[in-house]
Amino acid sequence: MSNQPGSSTAEEPDQPVETDPAAEREPAAEPLQATGGPIARAPGAAVLALLAVGWLAAMLWSTRAAITSAQAGVTAISLSAFALPGVISAALVAGAAVALAVTNLLARRGVDRATLRFVVATGAGLLVGLAAAVVINLTYFDNATTNVIAGTAAAAATIGGAVAGAGNARVAGAVVAAALGALVFVVAFSRARDPLFDLFGAGDTQESLVTAAKWVSRTESLLAGLLAGLLAFAYLTWARRRARRRDPAAGDVRWPGYLLAGAGPGLLLLLAEVVIRIGGRSLLDLAGALSEADSVAQTSLGTSRIDNGIWVLFVGALTALIAFGRTLGPTPDDEAAGEDDEAEAVEASADR
Repeated sequence: MSNQPGSSTAEEPDQPVETDPAAEREPAAEPLQATGGPIARAPGAAVLALLAVGWLAAMLWSTRAAITSAQAGVTAISLSAFALPGVISAALVAGAAVALAVTNLLARRGVDRATLRFVVATGAGLLVGLAAAVVINLTYFDNATTNVIAGTAAAAATIGGAVAGAGNARVAGAVVAAALGALVFVVAFSRARDPLFDLFGAGDTQESLVTAAKWVSRTESLLAGLLAGLLAFAYLTWARRRARRRDPAAGDVRWPGYLLAGAGPGLLLLLAEVVIRIGGRSLLDLAGALSEADSVAQTSLGTSRIDNGIWVLFVGALTALIAFGRTLGPTPDDEAAGEDDEAEAVEASADR
């Protein structure tokens, strides 16, 4: 039976489905975390991982070259103890950098569970450490000294991965970039040590040599901390701009993040010293027992490394915080108050 025009059973004409034009124009969004914002990633983590692993390989190669060139076993032990801090610092940074690169892959897949991120980052650091240990055991002399270096390097890389997986990805990336730059700077700075010794008055007396060495060490630490703070600030600034291009509503790292990023390289150096004193204790004791001079040298070097880490920590944190503060402008309330004061000043001038 056909429906009449006035009948109540007449079917309503099909209505077009309304769509949100903004939703049609909106590009594919990045994976979101539980809070609703995009999952934070460390930009450039893959490049940092390649650079950090390359630096670790360079430290392992230079240490092997120094040890194998030694004519006597006693000299090899002493050189191993001297080279251990460089290997441990490089392993710590490499483990953290590779962990960041791996956790970036999780973020791209929309995984934001903190526990899973921490476990994966720790596992990535462990793999880096195991790879370094295998390289050491295959290329170095097979003895107790080699095993100490291999085991301590593996522990350092694992700890670095755990540290990278426990914090904010962008801040961790800034710490890795700044720490890597500081490590490279320290090695490059060794070429300027002799001229600086002369500049700071090193002479024929023991007292002048000690004083000059102290000032050279402080200059190195000051410049390394300054560089670390600037690199940390530059990385976080770049990460913020990159995130804003992807999502204008993306949150910024607040000032405590800049403070931690600037202090991070110094904290890593102090953490490396803890790993050295625990994992490499047997090697340091063996080197210190060779002679009274070696014992004094090991004690002096350990104290110098701690002082260097503290200097880099505070100078880096202060530099990053000052650089961040210089980017801050007046708040809207301050701008409004300034405009009101200016208007009142104009009115008062007109009345006069």
